[in-house]
Amino acid sequence: MSDQMWRVHVAFTEEDERTRADAVLELASERFHGFGQAKRAPTDPNVPVIGQDLAAARALSDLSHQLLQAAAGRIEAYEGHPVKLHG
Repeated sequence: MSDQMWRVHVAFTEEDERTRADAVLELASERFHGFGQAKRAPTDPNVPVIGQDLAAARALSDLSHQLLQAAAGRIEAYEGHPVKLHG
């Protein structure tokens, strides 16, 4: 098996108390885009890295679920019956 490396790019957008993260994985034949968001409570201190951590974790989780669905689809196509993968 050949070695492969995947790179996920995470971009952040901040607006008021909200932080959005977009995680993108581009493969040769597919593109996956995960989304995550965090909202700071008005009484919380303004520490942007905390919102980025939460938003990125949620975006990567979304991306993970998409990859599981894609893998399940490939297995179903190969085996000819529905499968359910657990994350």
